[in-house]
Amino acid sequence: MKNTGIKISLFIIYFVFAALLNSVGILVERSQTIYKVAKPDAAFLELFKDLSIAIMAFLVGSFLPRLGFKRGMLISLGVVFFACLGMYFGNSFWSVKLLFLATGLSFAVVKVSVFALIGYITDTKKDHSSLMNLIETVFMIGIIFMYVVFPLFFNDDVDKNAWLRGYLLMAGLIAIAFIIILFSKFNIESKPSEGFTKDFSQMLRLFAKPLIWVFVAFAFLYVMTEQGIMTWLPTFNKDTLKLDAQLSSQMAVLLMVSITLGRFITGIIAKKIKWFYISIVCVVLAIVLVLLVLPLAKNVEVIQINSITDLPAVSYLFPLIGLFLAPLYPLVNSTVLSSVEKEKHSSLAGILTFFSAIGGTLGSLLIGNLFDSLGGEKVFYLSLIPFTIMFIIFFVINRLTKAS
Repeated sequence: MKNTGIKISLFIIYFVFAALLNSVGILVERSQTIYKVAKPDAAFLELFKDLSIAIMAFLVGSFLPRLGFKRGMLISLGVVFFACLGMYFGNSFWSVKLLFLATGLSFAVVKVSVFALIGYITDTKKDHSSLMNLIETVFMIGIIFMYVVFPLFFNDDVDKNAWLRGYLLMAGLIAIAFIIILFSKFNIESKPSEGFTKDFSQMLRLFAKPLIWVFVAFAFLYVMTEQGIMTWLPTFNKDTLKLDAQLSSQMAVLLMVSITLGRFITGIIAKKIKWFYISIVCVVLAIVLVLLVLPLAKNVEVIQINSITDLPAVSYLFPLIGLFLAPLYPLVNSTVLSSVEKEKHSSLAGILTFFSAIGGTLGSLLIGNLFDSLGGEKVFYLSLIPFTIMFIIFFVINRLTKAS
């Protein structure tokens, strides 16, 4: 298979960073329980992570090809390897902050590298779209891994710090990824640098294209919606559906599983069905699901849960929205990236990562601030607004990419 080594490298590094990035929810809880940190201070970790991603992505997108994608990925893995060791040996809230700073900065480099490399190792737009979906599928598997495997280290009544061993496991996985990437052949030619200022100005010139503005709007709205739902679904399950804390988190994993399954299926069918038709159908189905399922969240009574049949229907039906959310981000990203020259993929990926990070932060903050005032049974109706705008955006992107 062509470029097998590079593809395996991309899968592994995305898996590792997905797990680390999405340990923020776990560490918010750990920081309060172990380090006695107040909720407002613990909530700051999300912003700490996303802002570091946003800033680094905007800076690194223009000059990463000059540094070299392989070198950039290796440096990133090295940084988070020592950050994981720092978490284990430091065992403090400052260690948590440094971990997310290191992870955010490094992931920005990794995401730009991965998105740019896809353009170099695929030959057609359909191949590009298929690989993008499969890589995003691996990302979701990494998230599931973190939520399923990491808590296994918590169950030690003798050693209250046993949970930190999870970061030794992560350091081991990072070391494996480093070795595999180190010995993988990246036959990608890099242009000589014209200097940071000129490279950066060329990236900003991309905004002269209407397609980029529409693309940025989509990335912002999509991640805002996905992160808002993903971050606050456990709270919705607990406060609105009256599930206990443990079951609320377990049922929230259904959303991640459905996104993973949706991206895996899309990775297969994207070679046969045009992105536009998949996206339109999925966003319409997402709207229908919200309108049909959320009314079931009204006036849910507290009952004893003995089996899955005792659960409120909305608790396992609403997470299925992940099936319809799943294809949108990788499909549209692939469509726009593959419509511009390969040399500009790194800069465009930097712009994408920047606005995605900002959207993720605002989505989480927006739902969090409106949750109590609107009520859990109403707050997710807000997703209908970005879904409707995205529906329109798909037609615009389809027209603009045909013209390019």
